[in-house]
Amino acid sequence: MTAADFIITNARVLTMDDAHLRAEAVAITGNTITAVGPRTEVEGLKAKHTRIIDACGGTVTPGIIEGHIHLFMGAAELDNLDLSTAHGLAALTMAVRHYAAAKPGLKLIFANQVSYTILDDRILPTRHDLDQVLPDRPFAMMTYDHHTVFANTRALELAGVLRGAAVPKGAEIVIGADGLATGELREPGAFRYILALTPTAGRDALGFTEAEDPNPPATAAERAIDRGIVLRGQTYCASYGITSAHNMDGNFYQLQLLQEIDAAGDCHLRCQSPFHFKNTFTASRLAEASEMRRQFQSERVSSGRVKAFMDGVIESWTALTLEDYPDKPGCFGDPNFTADAFNEFAMEADRLKLQICIHAIADGAIRRTLDGYAAAVKANGPRDSRHRIEHIETIHPTDLPRLKALGIVASVQPTHAPGGIFPMEPAVSRIRNRDLPYAYAWETIREAGARMMFNSDWPVAPINPMLSVSAALLRKPYRPGDPEQKQTLMQALAGYTTGAAYGEFMEHRKGMLRPGMLADVAVWSADLERTAPEHLPGVKAIATICDGRLTHTL
Repeated sequence: MTAADFIITNARVLTMDDAHLRAEAVAITGNTITAVGPRTEVEGLKAKHTRIIDACGGTVTPGIIEGHIHLFMGAAELDNLDLSTAHGLAALTMAVRHYAAAKPGLKLIFANQVSYTILDDRILPTRHDLDQVLPDRPFAMMTYDHHTVFANTRALELAGVLRGAAVPKGAEIVIGADGLATGELREPGAFRYILALTPTAGRDALGFTEAEDPNPPATAAERAIDRGIVLRGQTYCASYGITSAHNMDGNFYQLQLLQEIDAAGDCHLRCQSPFHFKNTFTASRLAEASEMRRQFQSERVSSGRVKAFMDGVIESWTALTLEDYPDKPGCFGDPNFTADAFNEFAMEADRLKLQICIHAIADGAIRRTLDGYAAAVKANGPRDSRHRIEHIETIHPTDLPRLKALGIVASVQPTHAPGGIFPMEPAVSRIRNRDLPYAYAWETIREAGARMMFNSDWPVAPINPMLSVSAALLRKPYRPGDPEQKQTLMQALAGYTTGAAYGEFMEHRKGMLRPGMLADVAVWSADLERTAPEHLPGVKAIATICDGRLTHTL
């Protein structure tokens, strides 16, 4: 047998291969796993050039496959003010003014990870509140879910939206009784004007907000800056044991940056990106998605998917519901697509054999998405499409069997369930009591026979996969008597390995540790099976290997 380039030993290996679940060591040659088994057997492949990684009794898993992130945007936000721990006007003011004083040259002071109830006694901040926080400079802050921005008067004036502006269906610049913007900008189509004031001029978010390339095109200097940001994001992912990422922002520009990083030999992460289809597009633009697939098809940079938003989020009443919101009678959310328009899109994307990924939060959006997927099957015939639904935060029980029947992959985020890292309110009060058993219902979805994958949606939630695994294990029912939705450790790890590999048609190449599979491996600082769930977020990746290259080590 060929000598190994790497041997990981003294380990508690979880291969995620049910036929041989546990081992003591792993050998890697080139970009392929060549042996998994007993320590004495695998160490027999050692040669002079072999690099030994001592796991010190920690767990070794397949490399983490992050099935839903926003890579460019998340990397750019690493430099922004994080307000996740700020509560109340005084704390907000102190944090913002301290940050602003350290950033005198910024056109806009921008913050992230804001709770909708950050001001405690007020449900939503207004521009007048934020004028008190920072009266002399433009300031805006984005909610943790990345679906709402609150801005002060100076920021609204600089962005040209104080008196409103054109926004697409599903977005809103909220206007007050005085005819001026209140400061609340709902959905990307509304807050794109604010993002244009950030240091990247919003280029990091174009695949999210516009689904277009920079216009005018980025200069050579801007492109170099952006490439550096994306590479920083890849390095950040690798530091958490991540070897593959499904980037959910889709434009040619980001894929070109990824390809340039790969060509330079700097790639730390396998990245798959979709074509982002906006509700303002016609179905003919799906030809661009086919072209994207043709241009990008390596094992490190690829496309072949199309992404769209069906609705918004529960917290801002923009998620599409079957019944009106209990705290806002007559409001059913804001669908981005009519049923007919979505069916047309789904049928054409499926005809082109593109995998479809739809952001669908609430039961109304999920039903409309399932109806579109069913229309695609009727029009084009059944196939192994593995179309995905992203999030599935509430689902009507009659739609549960349709997930399996249509071969849907449920792509969910354990950290998003209220009561964990995100507050219970306002989300739980906006879900009807009879719907709570079917909210964030991972085990119910699993029992219905759907394929599942787990992910973070970074930067919506922290990218740390062990935080997500912990959240899955610690999930508690919202009311006594509701079904248990918590997961086992093996289920949660499968969501980040075998489940995510299946979700990208790569289960034959990655997601398991066995000979012949790609050499994507994560080495952890503790024995995961002997670590209490509440302590899992503190477990570190001590080494990450992607495509046979060491991309991170402590």
